Amino acid sequence: MDVGTFCAQSHVLVVAGKGGVGKTTMSAALARMAADAGRSVLIVELEGKSGIAAAFGRRQDLGYEEVLLAPAVVGPTGSVTGSVRARRLTPDDALMEYLEDHGLRRVSKRLARSGVLDVVSTAIPGIRDVLVLGKVKQLEREALADLIVVDAPATGHAITFLTSASGLVGAARGGPLRAQAQDVVDLLSDPARCRVILVALPEEMPVSETIESAYTLEDRAGVQLGPVIVNACDPEPTGLDRPASEVAAAAAATVEPDHLVALEEARRFRLDRHAVSTEQVERLRRELPLPHLLVPALDAASIGPAETRQLADALAGAVAGLVAEGAA
Repeated sequence: MDVGTFCAQSHVLVVAGKGGVGKTTMSAALARMAADAGRSVLIVELEGKSGIAAAFGRRQDLGYEEVLLAPAVVGPTGSVTGSVRARRLTPDDALMEYLEDHGLRRVSKRLARSGVLDVVSTAIPGIRDVLVLGKVKQLEREALADLIVVDAPATGHAITFLTSASGLVGAARGGPLRAQAQDVVDLLSDPARCRVILVALPEEMPVSETIESAYTLEDRAGVQLGPVIVNACDPEPTGLDRPASEVAAAAAATVEPDHLVALEEARRFRLDRHAVSTEQVERLRRELPLPHLLVPALDAASIGPAETRQLADALAGAVAGLVAEGAA
């Protein structure tokens, strides 16, 4: 599948996954991939201090005001790389803006100063999530970018986050809040507007949680699931088919016994790790009938612009392979 086609399938991509699987890193890589394909991208960060800014070489954490992470660039051959912008959304900021948009600017400032804002934003179950998603819906309707990438909360909260609106629609009889919740439900249930992409690691627990979360989200939130990103896949080992002792003997080299044992343990560990990774990827394929985008592990202490581009290139290659798998 062409990357441009992939990015055009939905206007909003909500990226979710268990804590520690690289959800935020994959959000940044998806944004970079889309920008490289000429799309303008807006990243929406929900939890704060999550690493999106650092992935594009920015030191400061994101705030409510939008910032430019990567400018649009016209190449020497006329090819265009899209821009990447980002901002952070919080329930309190979304509530303040909601009140101001409804002619209650003075009231909102008074609430913020008095501390009542926290009470209001927690008075109704699910209202905080609906407020944030309502802002995402507004950004999507205003078409401020070709693609909006939402770095969602970790999977446990993400399920509540994505199902709160439907619960509020069922509980509220009418009024602007119910209308807001219905608008959010309409966004989440329309695959042309929004899809959810889950991120997993090729390990037993993350794969199990991804499978469970996928079915829960489809049943309770009514969302369209996109391909599953399997992050940090172990590459195929090369040159490790023979034990260390055989390699040393064939090379007529003198190797200390302790070193030989260490080399053999390292060889077996590498092979076992790859076997586990392969087994879990295959289990994910069997138990969750969705396309899968495999991304290799990086040997890097942190994720910066160079690593983000490397991961974006890997994602683009995986997307290109979707047609061959019959997973368009």
